[in-house]
Amino acid sequence: MNEIIEHIDDIVRNSSFLKRIDAIRSGGRQYRPLTREEIARLESQGNRSLAWDLVRVHAEFTTEHIFDSGFSGECRLGRFDGTELPISDTASHSSGVYRSLIMASTIGDNCLVRDAGMVANCHIGDGAVVFRVGELSSSNSPAFGNGRLITVGNETGGRDIASCAELTLPVAVAMLKNRGDAELKRRYSDFISSYTAGCSLGYGVVDSGARVMLATAVRDSFIGNGVHIDGATLVENCTVLGGPDEKTYIGQGAIAKNSCIQWGCEVTSMAIVDNSILAEHSRVERHGKATNVILGPNSGIAEGEATSSLIGPFVGFHHQSMLIAALWPEGKGNIGYGANIGSNHTSRAPDQELWCGEGVFFGLGTNIKFPANYVNAPYSIIATAVITEPQRVDFPFSLIARPYRAMSGIPNNYNEIMPGWVLAHNLYSILRNERKYRERNRARRNAFDFRVFRPDTVAGMISARNSLAEAVQLKEAYTEKDIPGAGKNFMTEKSRVQGIETYTYFIRYYALTALEGRLSECVASGAGPAFKYAPDPADPEWEFVRGILATEGLDKNTPKENMRRLIDCRKTVLANTVRSKERDDLRGRSIIDDYDRINVGAGEDIFIREMREETQKHIEKTERLIERL
Repeated sequence: MNEIIEHIDDIVRNSSFLKRIDAIRSGGRQYRPLTREEIARLESQGNRSLAWDLVRVHAEFTTEHIFDSGFSGECRLGRFDGTELPISDTASHSSGVYRSLIMASTIGDNCLVRDAGMVANCHIGDGAVVFRVGELSSSNSPAFGNGRLITVGNETGGRDIASCAELTLPVAVAMLKNRGDAELKRRYSDFISSYTAGCSLGYGVVDSGARVMLATAVRDSFIGNGVHIDGATLVENCTVLGGPDEKTYIGQGAIAKNSCIQWGCEVTSMAIVDNSILAEHSRVERHGKATNVILGPNSGIAEGEATSSLIGPFVGFHHQSMLIAALWPEGKGNIGYGANIGSNHTSRAPDQELWCGEGVFFGLGTNIKFPANYVNAPYSIIATAVITEPQRVDFPFSLIARPYRAMSGIPNNYNEIMPGWVLAHNLYSILRNERKYRERNRARRNAFDFRVFRPDTVAGMISARNSLAEAVQLKEAYTEKDIPGAGKNFMTEKSRVQGIETYTYFIRYYALTALEGRLSECVASGAGPAFKYAPDPADPEWEFVRGILATEGLDKNTPKENMRRLIDCRKTVLANTVRSKERDDLRGRSIIDDYDRINVGAGEDIFIREMREETQKHIEKTERLIERL
C-alpha cells in the first residue's frame, strides 16, 4: 500500500489543477476605477450599471468593445483590443463584451462575452469565449464536483469512493479493493479533504482559452483551458479539465452534473453524466448514460447505460445495453447490443455486484445474473443470448455458450464452458486487440501493460490447466463439483482435454518468448554462450519464467534448442491467427454473395500482413541469436 499512498501524495504535489486554482486565487492584476469620460462613453454605447463605482478596469482599458451590457456588483474588466476569437470552425468575433449581463464577475483580457443572459460570480480567463449562453453562474462555495461520494459495485454502499478531478485508475482500484485497510482509508480521506479545500475559490471559472458557446446553463463549474462546451443543456458542479493538445468537448444537448471530467474527454449527443469521474480520453455519447461511474481512460459508453460501476481502460459499448454494479478495473472488454449486465434488481435489495475479467466480451442479448466473478477468466466470451447463473469462473480465454444438446445429469439452466477456446479458435481477435489498444492509447497519466501474455494471465492459465488435469474421474461431462472454477456450467471431456493442450501450448510460448529476451540481454553483455537458467531475485518476472521452464521441462533443453522451439511456436501462432480469420471469411462467403467485394480477406488483412512481417523479423532475430549462443 505504500506505493498507492505515494501515488496519492503525487497527485497533490503534481496537481496542475490545484496550481491553476492557486494562480487564479492570487490574481496579481491591478485594476483602477472608471473615469467619468469612460462611464459616459459606456453609457452612450448602451451599457448600464446602478453602481459604476463598483466596476474596476485594467490600467489599459478602453471602451471600444463594450456594448449593450449591464453590470451589477463588483466587476473587473480587462483590456479589449478587438482580437478575433473563434466562435465556430468557420467564423470569429472580436473580443469584448456585447449584449450581456455581468454580475460580480471578472472578465479577463481579450475575452469575448456576447449574448450571455447572465454571467454571475465567475472568473473568465484571458482569451476565453462565452457566446450565447443562457446562464453562467456560481454559488459562493463551489467544490466543482470534488469530494462527492461515488457508489460503485454494491448499490447499497460499501465501496463508496470520494471523487477527485485528477484521480487515477490505480488509486481508485486500490481504494475499492482494500476496504479493510484503515490506514489507506485515512490517508485518502485526508487527501480528499485537502484537495477539496485547495480547489475552493468562491466563484466559478471559465479558464483562459476555454470556449463556452450555445449552452443553456453552466453552474458552479471549473471549465479548464482547452475545454470546448458547445450546445450543452447543462453543466453543473463539475470540474472539466483540458489542454491545448488534449481538448475536452461537451456539447449537442449533453448534461454533466456533479462530476469530474478529465483531459481529452467527450460528452456529446444528448449523453448524461451524473456523479461520475471520466478519466482522461474517455467518452459518453449518443444518449449514453453514466451515473455513479468511474470510467477508465480510452473507454466509451454510447447509447448504453452504466450505473454504480468502475470501468477500466478500453471498454466499449456502442449500442443499447446496461451495466450495473460492475467492477471491471482491468477493462479491455466489450458489451454487445442488448446485454443486461445487472440482474441484481430482484425483490431483494440491490446489494450484489459483478467482478468482470480483463478483456471479457459480453455478447448480444446476454443476461448476467449477480453475484458473479470472472476476474480469473480474462479474455473469455459469453456468447449471444446466454443467461448465466450467479457464479465464479476461473478458466481464462474460455467460451461460455448455450449447449447444443442436453447432457444427462446436467441441470437445464447450465451453459457449456470450453476452456481456452478463444486461444484455440479466435486468436486473431486477441492479438489484434492487443495491438489496437497499444496504438489507440492516448492516456498520459495512467500506464498499462498491453501484453495479453504476462505473468498474471499466464499464472491463471497454469492454475486452470492444473484444475483440468486433476479431474479425479473421467466423465462425459463435468460440473464444478468435478472441476472447481467451472461455475454454473458443464464441460465435456473433449473440452477438458483440449483446454489442457491449449493452455500448455501458450504457457510454454510465453516462457520461450521471455527466455528469448533474457538470452538477448546476456548476449549483448557478452555472457550469452555461458548462459545458465540461474535465479535473479531482482527480476520477479524472470523468476516466474524460470519456474515455468522448470515445471515444463524446458530447462533441460539447451538455450539453442529452446530458441528453435520458439521459432516453431511463432510459425504456429501465425498460422492459427490466419486460420481464425479465414474461418470468418469462409462463413461470410457461404452466406453473403458479394462478401469478397466488400470485405478484406485474410490474405489482404492489414493486421495479418503486419503480423506476417513481424513474425518473419522475429524469426530472423531469433536465428541470429542462435548463431551467437
